[in-house]
Amino acid sequence: MQKRAQNAFEMAKALFRRHGGILRTGDAIRAGVHPRTLYAMRDAGVLERLNRGLYRLTELPPVDNLDLVSVAMKVPGGVICLISALAYHQITTQIPHEVYIALERGAEPPRLEHPPVRVFWFAREAFSEGVETHKVNGATVHIYSPEKTLADCFKYRNKIGLDTAIEALKLYRQHKRVKVDDLLRFAQICRVEKIMRPYLESLL
Repeated sequence: MQKRAQNAFEMAKALFRRHGGILRTGDAIRAGVHPRTLYAMRDAGVLERLNRGLYRLTELPPVDNLDLVSVAMKVPGGVICLISALAYHQITTQIPHEVYIALERGAEPPRLEHPPVRVFWFAREAFSEGVETHKVNGATVHIYSPEKTLADCFKYRNKIGLDTAIEALKLYRQHKRVKVDDLLRFAQICRVEKIMRPYLESLL
């Protein structure tokens, strides 16, 4: 019986490794891992619980951006945006206390116990444009590019603060390769070109 359990552990670990070390419970079960095996692995310290229904191999290095990974796994249709995207791209001094996530208008809102999530509803083109795919500790995370994020910040300046958007633009100029064409294109998509243009002209 012990050998059978060990074999089940090794098969499950191999499955987790193929998925970057992180899996949702439902995906693991659909792939053939028995729930009893998952719970036994957790109790044995082989797995750690990141969130409800989300587990990670403890043998992996410590997770960076843990909340982003957790939300990306739980809300695969969402895109990390605004303050969370600024923080990921290192163009803000703000420390997000919740994960800012964009969903296409009309999508079902996420139901997460943790981490706290702040949802923004984007129209179709504004939602689909400027999305980058990043690997964060083995997990696939969709995040808006720095240029799209800046346009979004000006669009939602009344919610996050105009000073946050201006600071991000200054830090972007200091630390990133400035892509003026992309900035203007996303400003047009977000319908904030007239608002952004004076700041772009004065800073860039």
